[in-house]
Amino acid sequence: MFATTLPLSGLIFLAATIYTAVGHAGASGYIAAMALFGVTPSVMKPTALCLNVLVAAFATWRLHRAGWITWRALVPFVIGSMPLAVAGGAIQLPGAAYKMLVGLVLLFAGLRLLIDPREKTATPRGPAPSPPMGLAIGTGAAIGLLSGLTGTGGGIFLSPVLLLMGWAGARQSAGITSPFILLNSLAGLAGNFVSLRSVPVEISAYAVAALAGALLGTQLAIRWLSPAALQRVLAGVLVIAAVKLMLT
Repeated sequence: MFATTLPLSGLIFLAATIYTAVGHAGASGYIAAMALFGVTPSVMKPTALCLNVLVAAFATWRLHRAGWITWRALVPFVIGSMPLAVAGGAIQLPGAAYKMLVGLVLLFAGLRLLIDPREKTATPRGPAPSPPMGLAIGTGAAIGLLSGLTGTGGGIFLSPVLLLMGWAGARQSAGITSPFILLNSLAGLAGNFVSLRSVPVEISAYAVAALAGALLGTQLAIRWLSPAALQRVLAGVLVIAAVKLMLT
């Protein structure tokens, strides 16, 4: 068991580092890592959500202290997403369907990170532009359902929407996405609380690795360098894991 726990913890650390550098919590990265080690879908979903809650809470705290969180822009997305995340979390997809759906999520995430890791220029801090209320709620609902079904926080979908629609810049997107992921992950767990019985005993080692990665990743985001090159490396891992899931 140790032979698996150590390398998997290393990949979780890497995923947490890279994802938190852009305001994400890393669920799709954790799922990719677990897929590479043949972890079953029934274990993947609750484990990824538990790590997501832990990392997103830490990242939200750090980004809030740095002045990046834009709570007013977050509210309509959360209003739409949380009920659907609970509903999605209550649905236990068959193994093959879960693998295909998560594989598509990972493929989307990998290609998105590979093609356009983040904005090319920094965006000044300040309030994010307010999206139309109805559209923001509908967007949040769609992402919430998908996040509940797959065991992800939905951030990998929210970020590109915010950027493409001009509702937020890079920093503002991170400030909206991190608490969005935290609340969606909590809702997903609430929708299928019984799934926590499937969380492996190694979760404590994975949690330590994820928190260490979050500490480094948020430091990169707030103080140091752009993680664009690291994201491209992760993109390759996500695409490989996606193909593995969809073909097995």
